[in-house]
Amino acid sequence: MAYQFEEHTADVKFIVDGKTIEEIFLDSFLALKKSISGEIEIIERIEKKISIRGDNLENLLYLFLEEFLVLLDSENFLPTRISKIKIDIENYKLEAVVIGDKADKYKFSNSVKAVTYSQMEIKKMGEDFKAIVVLDV
Repeated sequence: MAYQFEEHTADVKFIVDGKTIEEIFLDSFLALKKSISGEIEIIERIEKKISIRGDNLENLLYLFLEEFLVLLDSENFLPTRISKIKIDIENYKLEAVVIGDKADKYKFSNSVKAVTYSQMEIKKMGEDFKAIVVLDV
């Protein structure tokens, strides 16, 4: 696990470190998933393809994470794993395959209201990347 939660006054803040931009996005997804569903085990029954285009890397990460909240709210889809991810850094495009199940089959309390731009940042640190994300809860 390459993410860690940090103290934040009213929201959830996490920092992600990774060797590639794909690692940053995958570990950000895992931190969001933990914030949404905690430790419950989600059965892998449904596969969804997502395609996102952003204006820059931070916007792409924001839209990527927000997509999971939209899928949960609009399609009752609770993600558990990303089986494939492809990120075009030059054009800020992302394609991924997400696996999960219908949310109404599980008992959990989703306290995540939204992904925010507050403190959002992706930085290149030598050979590695670092991202900061804050979730509104």
